[in-house]
Amino acid sequence: MSFPSTMIGGAPKGHSIHEPETVAIIDPSASIDPQTGAIIEKKSKTERLFVARLDAILLVYCCISQVLKYLDQQNINNAYVSGMKEDLNLMGNEYNFFTTYFNIGYAIFLIPSQIIITRVRPSYWLPALEVCWGTLTLFLFLVQDARQIYAIRAFMGAFEASAYPGALMLLMSWYTPREIAFRIGFYHSCQSIGSMMSGALQAAIQKTLNGSHGLSGWRWMFIIDGIITIVWGFVGLVLIPDFPSNPNPWAFWLNESHLDLARQRTMRFRRADNKKFTLGSIIRTFKQPQIYFFASLYPASVLAQAGYQYFTLFLKSIVDDQGKQVWSTEAINVIPIGGSAITVVTVWVYSYLSDYFQSRWLIVVLQAVWGLVPCIILSVWNVPLGAKYFSYFATYLSLATAPSIFAWMSDLCPHDAESRAFIIGFSIALYYAFGAWSNVLIWPASEVPHYRVAWQTSIALWLLVIIEIAALRYVEMKYIRPRNLRITQQMEADRQFDGADNARLEDEGLDKKDEAMDHVRDVRTA
Repeated sequence: MSFPSTMIGGAPKGHSIHEPETVAIIDPSASIDPQTGAIIEKKSKTERLFVARLDAILLVYCCISQVLKYLDQQNINNAYVSGMKEDLNLMGNEYNFFTTYFNIGYAIFLIPSQIIITRVRPSYWLPALEVCWGTLTLFLFLVQDARQIYAIRAFMGAFEASAYPGALMLLMSWYTPREIAFRIGFYHSCQSIGSMMSGALQAAIQKTLNGSHGLSGWRWMFIIDGIITIVWGFVGLVLIPDFPSNPNPWAFWLNESHLDLARQRTMRFRRADNKKFTLGSIIRTFKQPQIYFFASLYPASVLAQAGYQYFTLFLKSIVDDQGKQVWSTEAINVIPIGGSAITVVTVWVYSYLSDYFQSRWLIVVLQAVWGLVPCIILSVWNVPLGAKYFSYFATYLSLATAPSIFAWMSDLCPHDAESRAFIIGFSIALYYAFGAWSNVLIWPASEVPHYRVAWQTSIALWLLVIIEIAALRYVEMKYIRPRNLRITQQMEADRQFDGADNARLEDEGLDKKDEAMDHVRDVRTA
């Protein structure tokens, strides 16, 4: 059996570009994709420059959008510990309900939004959503009670719902399986960067704008965040490229040669192109085991990590022997920045290793095992204060599961772009559906700083993650990978058959044309 060379931009060294593919020599550094059997060779200079262009524009745009999304999503936490609680006289678990209502809107609208994005250009849909949630963020500076915050947060969740999964769809459409985990990781790390910016921004505003024009510092933060988000939303109209098969005509940074190269990369890795959602797409997805594993694995892993979100409340609760709060408002906003910085580095390292070794499952297992450590310490609770600080910072080391999980999902669904999009949306929607009530029941603000069952619940969830990964790995090797290889072989056989059939029809067309010309000559000479 002979294999064609898959180098883009030329033939193998020492061979003419006009040589038949069957005699081309495979790059000795090439490897084989275990899911599709595709031969993966070293990138040409043209392809490397194209990937660099994607990184510089598409990835950077998505990352900045994600920073702003998480800044707008998490600034409510910094506002709460920076005067909002006292100014609005917030009581009991109202803090938790800010997240609950956001999650409800997010969970309800996510799947419909994922369907819409396959029917409306992402370059229209995603910027429109960003402008809407940016406007709502701006309006938060006007709130006077908790009920107004509930309503705005619910609509913010609805408009933000498609931002994360929509960006993942774009990245999976333009990057190959050997590139995707690191890019998703880079994009995912922007959540932590958003948290860092939220804390730093609130601390800076508290010093410089608090009381300016009669507005508290936390109100100024909503104004600034909202304006920045609205402006960046409009930028997306020209920077979002849509999909290789249906590119954005306003994306000035891509020309026809770039698009041809993108389509070649899709064919080379035997990846399915994006199509419109149909009922059949959803039914087909539910017939495969991937959706059941990832729709439970992703929510379990993210819910297991939830403890880091309550670090600021822990810091605010610490008092000295006289009952005086130990940390100032600025310090409470700044200290968790160190944890977010830990997460950024961790996400980059784990994502790079995931692509380099093409091992998704092991990366998630390592984080799950480490995640058990701080959960066990804080579930005991009666430990020195230093151990509690260590444990809260340690939780940030296990926040890098999503890039490997979604890259693994993409690997296991190479032939079905609609399934990839639906599984992403369904998994994230389930997480927000669970998060809508779990944060109130498991992490009630009224129990700060010692939660009765929260850390024990995290331990159970991390153990569930480990068990699910082992089961999914078994199913992958036993069922999913052989099935993907069979589908690829059938697709290649069909392609070769169609090519032979087309060649036959062309030959027949030439023969008929020759016959017609002979007939014309006979008529003329008659």
